[in-house]
Amino acid sequence: MFDRPQHGERAILVHLDIRYSESSDDLDELIELAESAGAEIVGIITGSRNTPDPKYFVGQGKLDEIKLLIETSEAELIIYDHSLSPAQERNIEAVLECRVLDRTGLILDIFAQRASTFEGNLQVELAQLKHLSTRLVRGWTHLERQKGGIGLRGPGETQLETDRRLISARIKLINARLEKVRSQRSESRKSRRLADISSISLVGYTNAGKSTLFNQLTGAKVYAADQLFATLDPTLRRIQIPGAGALVLSDTVGFIRHLPHDLVAAFRATLEETRQADLLLHIIDASSDERLERIENVKEVIEEMDAGDVPVIEVWNKIDLLDDMLPRIDYGDDGLPQRVWLSSMTGAGVDELFTAIADFFRQYKVSSWLSVDMSAGQIRAKLYEMGAVVEEKLGEEAVWQLKVELPQTHLEHFCSKTGVSSLPQND
Repeated sequence: MFDRPQHGERAILVHLDIRYSESSDDLDELIELAESAGAEIVGIITGSRNTPDPKYFVGQGKLDEIKLLIETSEAELIIYDHSLSPAQERNIEAVLECRVLDRTGLILDIFAQRASTFEGNLQVELAQLKHLSTRLVRGWTHLERQKGGIGLRGPGETQLETDRRLISARIKLINARLEKVRSQRSESRKSRRLADISSISLVGYTNAGKSTLFNQLTGAKVYAADQLFATLDPTLRRIQIPGAGALVLSDTVGFIRHLPHDLVAAFRATLEETRQADLLLHIIDASSDERLERIENVKEVIEEMDAGDVPVIEVWNKIDLLDDMLPRIDYGDDGLPQRVWLSSMTGAGVDELFTAIADFFRQYKVSSWLSVDMSAGQIRAKLYEMGAVVEEKLGEEAVWQLKVELPQTHLEHFCSKTGVSSLPQND
């Protein structure tokens, strides 16, 4: 048993090609993850097995190879591109006498670095504690049970039991705070519904360009960089799109293959924005060789979030990195937009995306003439703010006659709330 060092960035990456896995793609992503976490990669160990070794995940020969590389490279950390069981992690550390981190732990570490808001920090801490709670047994020498002997026997709690109790209490506290966050977000969504504002959520594989596109659409200054999980905390902005009116756009955390279940659970409050959205924009890196596989990875996470029934428009991004590719909209047999090709970096295709969004929401709209008294200028202004007015004319007896296009439910709610009357269709 050894004491784990408190720091260390010199890392050896370990990747096994297990049957049915995609070795090269996963290894490239592991390198990106390690670099995003700030690791200095001093060695890479690869191999293949039909099934993982139950004790060390790798075989004895590969374990000896890792141990030798630790000695020659002075590595301080071993990163496995796989999920290790608590027992495997402890067994490997006991042999290598070096800190071991699996894929889940690595992603959690990146999330911990990226979180900047109170809510984001709570969500990451919750996921980390749940992950840590399974890895307490004999993980450090100070957690060994109290020794017996004359004068040493008696009541008391082992350090291990103390840590478990403290972690359990902390998890309970964080869950209570996150429940309050969920309640606040729920009230915000109710307010948007009452204000007849539809919502759009950006989803996609990490580093597909979601935050850059979000900045293009909203004029915001969300941090965007060419790295995995560049942004973590959710951002919401209100935008106005011609033909669609006022909308709320939300940028969410990027997805990744084998996203830890603890993270999906911890980020339930954030991902609720996706599940409750009226439309998902699935951002796809059109220049990536793994784009088709990543599309399926994102679809799996969307299903896991119970958002599989939310309509989707695919946004094929980064066409500036492709030869002879121009912005365009692809429509389906139903006349609705299925995908948009654009570049979030240059802005080419953003107008096409606005058109596609307007075309999507137009299917839910009905046209109607409303009669608004001239003394109720705030109602007229509200209709223009919603982007609902398509025509206006003066009526008799000091009224405005406004032709509007709104979803049927929004129109009914607006008329009920304001007392505005709908004119007969032949007017």
